Amino acid sequence: MSRSPRSHRSARPDTAPAGAHAHPFASTRQAFEPAPGKAGALYSLPELGRLLGRDLSRLPLSIRIVLESLLRHCDGQRVLPEQVRALAGWQPRAERNAEIPFVVARVVLQDFTGVPLLADLAAMRHAAQLLGREPELIEPLVPVDLVVDHSVMIDHYGSVQALDLNMALEFKRNRERYGFMKWGMQAFNSFSVVPPGFGIVHQINLEYLARGVHRSAKARGETQLYYPDTLVGTDSHTTMINGIGVVGWGVGGIEAEAAMLGQPVTLLTPDVVGLELRGQLREGVTATDLVLTLTELLRAEQVVGQFIEFFGTGTASLALPDRATIANMAPEFGATLALFPVDDKTVAYLKGTGRERQEVSAFEAYFKAQGLFGVPRAGQIDYSRVLTLDLDKVTPSLAGPKRPQDRIELGQVARRFDALLSAPASAGGYQLDAKRLHQSAAAGAGLELHHGDLLIAAITSCTNTSNPGVMLAAGLLAQKAVARGLQVAPHIKTSLAPGSRIVTDYLDKAGLIKPLRKLGFFVSAYGCTTCIGNSGDLTPEISAAIDEQGLVCAAVLSGNRNFEARIHPRIKANFLASPPLVVAYAIAGTVRRDLMTEPLGHDSQGQPVFLGDIWPSSDEIHALMKHALDPGVYRNNYAQVAERPGKLWKAIPGASGTAYDWPASSYIARPPYFDGFAAAEPPPAADLKISGARIMALFGDSITTDHISPAGRIDADSPAGLWLQAQGVAPLEFNSYGSRRGHHEVMVRGSFANVRIKNLMLAPADDGSRVEGGLTRMPLPGGGLGPALPIFDAASQHIARGTPTVVLAGEEYGTGSSRDWAAKGTALLGIRAVVARSFERIHRSNLIGMGVLPLQFLGTDSWQSLGLRGDETLDIVIDGPLAPQRQAQMHIRRADGATQTVTLSLRIDTPIELDYLRHGGILPYVLRQILAA
Repeated sequence: MSRSPRSHRSARPDTAPAGAHAHPFASTRQAFEPAPGKAGALYSLPELGRLLGRDLSRLPLSIRIVLESLLRHCDGQRVLPEQVRALAGWQPRAERNAEIPFVVARVVLQDFTGVPLLADLAAMRHAAQLLGREPELIEPLVPVDLVVDHSVMIDHYGSVQALDLNMALEFKRNRERYGFMKWGMQAFNSFSVVPPGFGIVHQINLEYLARGVHRSAKARGETQLYYPDTLVGTDSHTTMINGIGVVGWGVGGIEAEAAMLGQPVTLLTPDVVGLELRGQLREGVTATDLVLTLTELLRAEQVVGQFIEFFGTGTASLALPDRATIANMAPEFGATLALFPVDDKTVAYLKGTGRERQEVSAFEAYFKAQGLFGVPRAGQIDYSRVLTLDLDKVTPSLAGPKRPQDRIELGQVARRFDALLSAPASAGGYQLDAKRLHQSAAAGAGLELHHGDLLIAAITSCTNTSNPGVMLAAGLLAQKAVARGLQVAPHIKTSLAPGSRIVTDYLDKAGLIKPLRKLGFFVSAYGCTTCIGNSGDLTPEISAAIDEQGLVCAAVLSGNRNFEARIHPRIKANFLASPPLVVAYAIAGTVRRDLMTEPLGHDSQGQPVFLGDIWPSSDEIHALMKHALDPGVYRNNYAQVAERPGKLWKAIPGASGTAYDWPASSYIARPPYFDGFAAAEPPPAADLKISGARIMALFGDSITTDHISPAGRIDADSPAGLWLQAQGVAPLEFNSYGSRRGHHEVMVRGSFANVRIKNLMLAPADDGSRVEGGLTRMPLPGGGLGPALPIFDAASQHIARGTPTVVLAGEEYGTGSSRDWAAKGTALLGIRAVVARSFERIHRSNLIGMGVLPLQFLGTDSWQSLGLRGDETLDIVIDGPLAPQRQAQMHIRRADGATQTVTLSLRIDTPIELDYLRHGGILPYVLRQILAA
């Protein structure tokens, strides 16, 4: 049931709607040759510049590509002529208060976020039916591709059977989800699925789905219109596609749904930071080292919500996969996107990955015709500010143990880890008593564990498995290690999870699969696996040893995120590293060994083997690169998406019909967002008020969507686990939260339930450590707080009483993956507002999309400075007509009767966000728009 590979033809004519007025910039539609002698048309940016009397060539590349979308869609409805003029007049340091309605060419989904999105579409069709309308009214207007990559777990490892065994378990666990996807494929004309076992969404997007340019459907007597590939995706790391010059970024499933249904993705006009790369990387330094350096640099430069563009001689020197590795990490920078220019290396990559000759020709011709081809030099483009990085100063590095921006030079890792063991939690440490630093614990079968011992070593994640340079380096290092007789201890959970089957093909042709296997790195899956937390269980003996002795053990992975409890709930120290360093640390077996000065191990003659002895040279890697870009291999591999999706996928039954009938399931349920839905538009609100609210939680800084959104394993005694058991689901069949994202009853019970989240309403322990887990306290009638209880249980009591609740937090609230359930769970728990020191862009937008108010403290205000304890009552009031970026008043009533008022900023940034809030969220808004059209 998989569809044929995408062509670069649009799912709809990309022109003004029937009956629309003449295009206000009609003269900018001009002829061009997508190939010699072939006729095409485009909306010309150089012509728009001449028409407006502006030199658009000095605008950042990303602004020009977004401007082309505004120009092409300027119909007086979704996009206004004044919005085109405003963006064409972008100024590097202007005040940012203008709204950009960006209409994208396509949408990309991964399965964890794609399934609830599909459930929402099915619920919209159900709501349309109840109103007597045809369900087919709800249909994606742009191509939508869902890649199944988040479901597979590393249950089996260290054997040649691991891949087949893990896939068999994946299909057994996810049968209901996959059947629902198959229903979606036949119900919606523009919805396609890449089945399990092909790879990770961002690598498949890079290698296969991205077309470079699209063209409108061919109409009789009309020249086809060409336009650039643009997209949003339901995963933060959608930005990987920026590596080939495609503008796109991650949004929540809520925003993606609106984009699918023809709504613009709205954003404030951004600042654009130009990052000049100079020089070249030194011998032995990898793209991973570079990206960790950039993450540290750009986090410190506070580029949250901004666009990044790369330019300069160093940028031109980078191979295309290195550019994609960097672009992938834009969310870790805090940036919206990280765009690389289109040049000859981009064209060569598209050819090498098997794109059709005519579309590669059209891609090159289009970008040249628009003046967008080539790496800009210093001074060619006006940026909001310019940063520089000398590539020859980048050093081998890891990042961790809790955040991707916390880079540590390789020679400092052991020393830094030892320091963190006794450092306070406020400094990112584990606050162990000095007497416990060298403790050990028996873990069965003669195994003794210590702090810093490595338990997981995973070559995984789109960030690095998409890069042949670092993957070949890992294989070469393994080859040299095996030749010296080095081994990996059997208790270390080793896995190789490539981002596509292409990786396995070139590693095999290069003769590197066997040495990787010798060290335990068997191909265990094609998916995100350990990077998304699907690392599977540790042995019961190891788990018990960690729990009983409080050991701080480690994981090293080639992933992009290492937030607390993300990789594995029992492993507290998680380090990001290049694939060859993952192999090296697996051999060393601990992060407390200095790999720059101490040996990894000893050879068969007892001689020490140092990292430098087995580190591959650039020449050795380059000699094998010929295996990595074979157009025929790419074409043959991706033809199988339609022709041979696999026996397991074909065996999954799928429902038929245009509307889903919602059979009983613990995986898929009709979401409640349209209960009581009315087609009539709600009247404008004169003001906004939340009265008598209680505090659900008091959080510190850096609360991530990993903390908020249900993810990973489901504990039997958790609210979600108890609910599943009440439905007859045994704990062995729980699967993960991610796999059950299509069922709101499971997900709402797992919201704010992360084992590492710290609600500071709970008193600290005697040693000053904070209680961890999704707990809160209810206010008592006479003041003070009651005993700890799960947040879901408290929320249920507040909802039953009709009491609204509020969350208060510190800086960077909502950083992390673009998980729509972080907002959906918040809304379903009855939380009406989140008041924080600052917000991450996607999560703030998603909160609004679910009808939750994001409010921001002003100046130095915080809940700590206000002395809040959690037993206060809050009123939040916005007087007068609502407008973006208004101020609000929060009236605080303390248990002793004292009152205080503090001014907040309403973080509704654009008029369309205000409309979403007025309608109760983005989904009711979009459905009303469709029904009224």
